[in-house]
Amino acid sequence: MKYYRPIPMSDPARPKGALSLAGGWLWFDRVEVLARDAAPDLIAVSDLPEAIRERLSAPRADFAGLTMDRPRLMGILNVTPDSFSDGGRFMAPEAALRQGREMAGAGAEILDIGGESTRPGAAEVPVGEEISRTAPVIAALRAGGIETVISIDTRKSAVAEAALAAGASIVNDVAAFGFDPRLKDVTAQSGVPVCLMHAQGAPQTMQDDPQYEDVLLDVYDFLAARVAEAEAAGIPRDRIMVDPGIGFGKTLTHNLTLIRGLSLFHGLGCPILLGVSRKKFIGTLGAESDATRRTPGSVAVALAGVAQGAQVLRVHDVWETRQALALWRSVTVGDRT
Repeated sequence: MKYYRPIPMSDPARPKGALSLAGGWLWFDRVEVLARDAAPDLIAVSDLPEAIRERLSAPRADFAGLTMDRPRLMGILNVTPDSFSDGGRFMAPEAALRQGREMAGAGAEILDIGGESTRPGAAEVPVGEEISRTAPVIAALRAGGIETVISIDTRKSAVAEAALAAGASIVNDVAAFGFDPRLKDVTAQSGVPVCLMHAQGAPQTMQDDPQYEDVLLDVYDFLAARVAEAEAAGIPRDRIMVDPGIGFGKTLTHNLTLIRGLSLFHGLGCPILLGVSRKKFIGTLGAESDATRRTPGSVAVALAGVAQGAQVLRVHDVWETRQALALWRSVTVGDRT
């Protein structure tokens, strides 16, 4: 099997024949061809199979009402006592409501509400407790006039059902329907979009000794299979976003390989979500053990993702990322919106 990784470019000197990457802000005129049994090769877009050309270049459909022709920000709102960087800060409903309002005001276009930590070593949270943490916060945000798109970060169908009833409109499943298969049916029947993430193993053990034959191709194959399963369940591809799952069953080297090769995932024909904010590998490379002091490194890696065409960035530091993104877009693609 061959895999096609477009080489993303943002330079204003765009050659004739170059294609827009996923209908967005980048272009490409070359593609790296990868295979498990052959050395990488570099070819011109004119030599691509027609179906591959179309999938890599076609504009992505709107996702939960948001166009995917420019990068979007998903603000992280954890209502948990044990998340790795903000555990306990927003457990109280009034604190969660205040944080949601602040992130929306700072430029978050999606608020991602989670009631179960999936950091390495985290224990599973009972369904009833996870619902009691998340659904009231979502309802309060809606009652308070917050119209920002809300996603529910959960692996569980009952939690998703309660969140959708409270006003959420995206399901964000770090297990890609592998933890609770019924979540696939709930998502299909509700008609909402979904984000499917790759993870190797459960949170309790995923960092023990992650191994891959080829991390970039293995993660691609996993996501391709999960997208196909979702389609078979009645969720069309234009309602699916994919996430390579940085830090979920990956070493530092695995994470860097995935980020460098992120443009490969455009071949799935879905928007790409990148979540790197404050993660351990940023602290390791940036010599910072305190997760709350990893904003500069988080922003740097987020912009590297945008340079690979990632359409959605999942972040803790919305205002800082928004400012950096505005400057990046102004100096690279000349867009001041």
